[in-house]
Amino acid sequence: MSICLSPLLAPVPLIIGAAIGFLTKGRRPRLLPRLAEIAALLALVAALVSAAGLILFGPGVSPVIGLQGVGLSVRLDAVSATMLLLVTFIGWVVVRYAGTYLDGEARQGAFTGWLCMTLASVLLLVTAGNLIQLVLAWIATSLFLHRLLLFYPDRVAARRAARKKFITARMGDVALLAAVALLAAAYGSGDIGSILKAARAGEGGNLAVAAADLLALAAMLKSAQFPTHGWLTEVMETPTPVSALLHAGVINAGGFLLIRFADVMLLAPGVLAFLVMIGGFTALFGSLVMLTQPAVKTSLAWSTVAQMGFMIFECGLALFPLALLHIVAHSLYKAHSFLASGGAVERVAAIRRPGPVAVPDAGAVGRAFVSALVIYVLIGLGFGLAHKSPQAIALGAILIFGVTYVLAQGFADAAPRALTRRTAVYAVATSVGYFAHQAAATSLTAGVLPATPSPGPLEWALIVLAVISFGLAAIVQAMFPLWAYHPAAAGLRVHLSNGFYANAVFDRIVGGWFTRSAF
Repeated sequence: MSICLSPLLAPVPLIIGAAIGFLTKGRRPRLLPRLAEIAALLALVAALVSAAGLILFGPGVSPVIGLQGVGLSVRLDAVSATMLLLVTFIGWVVVRYAGTYLDGEARQGAFTGWLCMTLASVLLLVTAGNLIQLVLAWIATSLFLHRLLLFYPDRVAARRAARKKFITARMGDVALLAAVALLAAAYGSGDIGSILKAARAGEGGNLAVAAADLLALAAMLKSAQFPTHGWLTEVMETPTPVSALLHAGVINAGGFLLIRFADVMLLAPGVLAFLVMIGGFTALFGSLVMLTQPAVKTSLAWSTVAQMGFMIFECGLALFPLALLHIVAHSLYKAHSFLASGGAVERVAAIRRPGPVAVPDAGAVGRAFVSALVIYVLIGLGFGLAHKSPQAIALGAILIFGVTYVLAQGFADAAPRALTRRTAVYAVATSVGYFAHQAAATSLTAGVLPATPSPGPLEWALIVLAVISFGLAAIVQAMFPLWAYHPAAAGLRVHLSNGFYANAVFDRIVGGWFTRSAF
């Protein structure tokens, strides 16, 4: 077996940077921000070298690369290389931003240390080649992140959110530990590559199905699925770099877990069906609540809840390459959104007429809805729409629904012609982008991730239900300016802005656990 050090070297500079941070005391350390940035940049270089090696030599040469005698092993393939590049790039950006953001903080050294350790743990997680390393990195990532969430321990809201996150994370840890034990028993190996190969051949039996159940549970708890989503919307008391790292990186671990064990998940169609339901509901729920949030960061948090739900929804449809693509796109977008959130108020204030240029009525929304679907079908035919899986076709239709709001403004009676043309271009670009990126993601992960199976009766029912549900949600969002501020909808808007109090119920349960544990 060949040895490749570059993926394993990626966490090393971050660990060294963390050690320097923990040893650094006082305000405004002169060298620490620059040293931490250099460490993150070296990790990014190691990721680039790993990706280059994968391209030059191909995953077929040695898909599992080990460093024997140390207890670490690396699985270098399209999935791990993509995640390695993503995490190191976002990590470099966040570390660079944190150097300025925390300038003058008394505990900047400790913050830098925990930040670097969190990044190093995520890198070990996404490149793990064996079950033990996967579990240890999974747990370490959560524990280090917990220290970052409590960077301001005197803030009551921060402590409450961190406690809820801690309890949820520990339940996810237990689920993952049980899943790993079942996988080892089912396949007689702790090597992830061997497990995936056997699972693709249909081996594993009932133990593998039970492991898939627990993997799904761990992923849902990690990715803040309903009803355990509340902690994600309450961690705004942490420094902005932590929010960016959490929402753009760590929160994706649940989706990565499902993608990594995609072959195992396909052995349990019932589990995938449940993921479609819980992920789809979380996506719809989060997207509607997001519309009612007045604060920029809170709105972004609810957006992350919705996006994580949609990612779980994609995994439930067995569209694992598209779920991986979703992770990349969402991470880059959300990192930029959080790091730029401080200037959002100034940007809105600089706009003379904030909000939609033209408010569409029901007729405009209907025309936009039909037009979006027609554009999607016409563009799709050029990309071989008839030969794609029903799951992929349905997902594309759901994504094009998201253009309805923008397109409806162009169809409004008061809309200028330039806006109409521009919104039509957006719809065409969205359709082309979806099919082009789908083809690229599928091609890059061919042989690494399994193909989407043909849907059975239950899957067909869920696909139809999902398309209808997301279509109705798109219409509601497009008509939001018409109904949201109507007196008859005032009560609904209040309940919606509070997430129908699901988080309050979870607060009560967690508070009870905390009280009992305190005594």
